[in-house]
Amino acid sequence: MKLLLDFFPIIIFFGVYKYTDDIIMATAVLIPATLIQMLYTWFKEHKIEKMQLVTLVLVIIMGGATVIFQDKTFIQWKPTVVNWLFGIAFLGSQFIGTKTIIERIMSGNIELPQHAWKTLNIAWVAFFLAMGVINLAVAYNFSEETWVNFKLFGMLGLTIVFIVLQGLYMSKYIKNTD
Repeated sequence: MKLLLDFFPIIIFFGVYKYTDDIIMATAVLIPATLIQMLYTWFKEHKIEKMQLVTLVLVIIMGGATVIFQDKTFIQWKPTVVNWLFGIAFLGSQFIGTKTIIERIMSGNIELPQHAWKTLNIAWVAFFLAMGVINLAVAYNFSEETWVNFKLFGMLGLTIVFIVLQGLYMSKYIKNTD
């Protein structure tokens, strides 16, 4: 359910784009869809994660710029900016505090040695940076429609593959308690 909620705005964006073939209109709908997602999350959980808040702010700023200036470049850059900001935050957590971001997120559910947490965190840094580069490569080298398809299916697919690979890496540290 959380994954569906996380992808709700992009699914709405994708649907509006496919129906209208208008990236500006799809972006105009993306902004309130993201606000609705955040409000739903707030009412259901009484909190909004920092990563969600960053995404919301960038959707409003870059989506708003797209609509105001009628220029798709802003919305096409948004995934790159979001991914690079997350990458920088994850990298910074290697040096600030006692736990990396990935350890803070997952340590309540899994126990790993410290070096494994650091390796996972660096893997997320690399993933976020790569996703930003790949987004720009698709935006500038392929059609608008291809970019919209990549935004939903490509980014989701790459994220799922990365999470599976992360799970395989973690599995070698998980102890069988049976």
